[in-house]
Amino acid sequence: MAKQEDRTRAIIASHYEQNDPIGWFETLYSTANGDTSLIPWADQKPNHNLTSWLDRERVNGAGRSCVVVGCGLGDDAEELARRGFAVSAFDVAQSAVDWCRKRFPKSNVTYAQADLFAFKGAFDFVFESYTIQALPRSLRERAIAAVAGLVNPRGGDLLLICRGREDNEDEGTLPWPLTHAEAAMFESTHGMRRVSFENFFDDERDPPVRRFRALFRKD
Repeated sequence: MAKQEDRTRAIIASHYEQNDPIGWFETLYSTANGDTSLIPWADQKPNHNLTSWLDRERVNGAGRSCVVVGCGLGDDAEELARRGFAVSAFDVAQSAVDWCRKRFPKSNVTYAQADLFAFKGAFDFVFESYTIQALPRSLRERAIAAVAGLVNPRGGDLLLICRGREDNEDEGTLPWPLTHAEAAMFESTHGMRRVSFENFFDDERDPPVRRFRALFRKD
């Protein structure tokens, strides 16, 4: 684990020194050479904070379009497709997208390499998990706007799962947790209605990590 973290930090630092705060994603995936242990968030299973929500809410995606932001190695996209959604998934790293296609050669998911700020669409369900928090804070407002812009304006849902922090908590290092005010921007700035908001500690991490899980809706 320590070697994995050291490798990731070195890659990120190198790109930041080159004023390229996004390019490290591609480098991380491409230099892993298929070794999932070198990708910090690659659990090779769907996000448990997603699956527990889907189970609790008894979500059936039949007849609904869905997009997964920053799809990584594709486990969340595949889970949403399994539950009936017509899923599109994109990642800024071409190597991640190629990896997804190799892992799931018979997938019904449409995978694409794309930048969050360039990807367009209007989806019934948008899933954003851990992407915004990994971007430079100078891009955070733009990233929130871009994610909100993927929701079908005629009616759609956005599920946000992220690291969160209280006002009195230190922001720490990358990935930088979202504040309550930042999470609320989907409602206050982008005209969505907050349906639910959960502030909890994810006990599957050691030490436990504070998470926000929020559902926003365009009516």
